[in-house]
Amino acid sequence: MISVAEACRNVSAMGAEPVALTNCLNFGNPERSDVYYQLEKCVQGLARASEIFDAPIISGNVSLYNETRGTAIYPTPIIGALGILDDVTTYVTPGFKEVGDLIVLIGSEKLHGNIESIGGSEYLEAIHGLVAGQPTLQINLEISTQRACIEASKRRLLSSAHDCSDGGLAVAISESCIAGNMGANIYGTVSGRWDALLFGEDQSRILVSINPINLPRLEEICRESGAMWMLIGTTGGTSMIVPGLIEIPVDDLYSAWTKGINKVSDPSGSVPLA
Repeated sequence: MISVAEACRNVSAMGAEPVALTNCLNFGNPERSDVYYQLEKCVQGLARASEIFDAPIISGNVSLYNETRGTAIYPTPIIGALGILDDVTTYVTPGFKEVGDLIVLIGSEKLHGNIESIGGSEYLEAIHGLVAGQPTLQINLEISTQRACIEASKRRLLSSAHDCSDGGLAVAISESCIAGNMGANIYGTVSGRWDALLFGEDQSRILVSINPINLPRLEEICRESGAMWMLIGTTGGTSMIVPGLIEIPVDDLYSAWTKGINKVSDPSGSVPLA
């Protein structure tokens, strides 16, 4: 269900209405009971999410028996979403645009790091070498968050919008900085675990930037849609700053983003992340 929600969230962040889905289901040997169980529950989850989003799965394929020395790959449903944008001029891109815009997180109302959000995250695997935990999805929250973003886009209120998914909030902010070649200053009261706050992968969140004059209208849309929201910062400067936690020049973010493969293949030419 999360894979469907994220695919639709990508489309909604652009301002389009998700209308159809396609898939590629990758699993190990379905003759094994555990793999068959994974496949069965995956299909049930896709079907349920498809119905809730009113976006039918119109095509797809299945790749099975993906194993090496008797060890199956992780169950991997890959989802593509098709969206319709009635007016192409309302299309929203992820990069920050104007200095002094407000950065708003739709789908959340507090900067709190919950340890549960680390489960199944890129951070947990990359830093701690663990693939563990149980990611969760509140489907009603997901629907309201996407609905608010689509409506705000239709009314031309958003300067940028970017889904918050792999890598969590810190990665979403850094990607908007990179795409717009512009820094961000994050503020607000931070509580809980800082690593969960920055890199936890809570679902149902979209990061947007907006001219301050449009904030009351966005607040009204969120209220009508039943979506949570919070103001978390402003755009501008040449660095991504989370006071006490992160201060990285956008140029360094861009270098790390574009030269990541070089860093892995040739450690002597690596680019420092901080």
